[in-house]
Amino acid sequence: MTAVELIATCWTSSGDVAPLAPDERSPFDIADRVAAVATTGWAGIGIAQDDVRHVRDTIGYAKLGELIHEAGLRYTELELLTDWWETGERRRRSDEVRAVLFDAAESLGATHIKIGTAFGEALTSIDLLISPLRDLADEAAGRGLRVALEPMPFSMVASVPMGADLVRAVDRPSCGLLVDSWHVFRAGTSLADLRASLTPDIVFAAELNDAAAARVGTLFEDTINERLLCGEGSFDLTGLIRTLTELGYRGPWGVEIISRSHRALPLESALQRAHDTAASVIRSAL
Repeated sequence: MTAVELIATCWTSSGDVAPLAPDERSPFDIADRVAAVATTGWAGIGIAQDDVRHVRDTIGYAKLGELIHEAGLRYTELELLTDWWETGERRRRSDEVRAVLFDAAESLGATHIKIGTAFGEALTSIDLLISPLRDLADEAAGRGLRVALEPMPFSMVASVPMGADLVRAVDRPSCGLLVDSWHVFRAGTSLADLRASLTPDIVFAAELNDAAAARVGTLFEDTINERLLCGEGSFDLTGLIRTLTELGYRGPWGVEIISRSHRALPLESALQRAHDTAASVIRSAL
């Protein structure tokens, strides 16, 4: 049987909280989340910025690191930094988040920090992002960290090929891409597009999830409320897994399930279902 290493990305273990909520902190204690992630077979855990800040102000990064190590988890990822290209007040707030995520990532030995761009129309040119992303990548490298850009179809960097162009223009080994199945297929990106635009050196992470053929509501509403477990929707996850594997990606595989139904489940039940369905799809693909 193919060995599969999976990361429970932050929303997969967060419980009843959604992206862009006024307070994105999980209602579950971080120690309980780490224990549940380990118990249900995962190799790593993701933690969002509000939870990271709460850890800093309560048990501290060193204690969280101990919990993660004692649970046998091998991967930790943190998210999400945006507005890193901005100026003024937006940039000031972004830099505060950057400091929190960088400090935590350094302490926890995080595999990468996820970054994004603002919601809205896709840029017609990536030029304005190259210099600030290069600066961000250089700062990360100076602390032994990596940043992984996540293209989203409702954002400035709207597709994986567009993100690949940006990462190549930045040209720093500390800057790469996160390839998320929802963002691939909802953007209309084909597997041929991925093969043409990606090389193994820039793929820092991959995330799996599924969805119905037709979106429900806006793209953003669909992505935070209607995602499905792997294998229960319309996405060609087998093709995506095989494409990334053929390109040289070897995992671990993140699993990002964000939906009303997932949020309503008990923590261990939600994690077990997400883990087992993803592992089954990956093993069938490989």
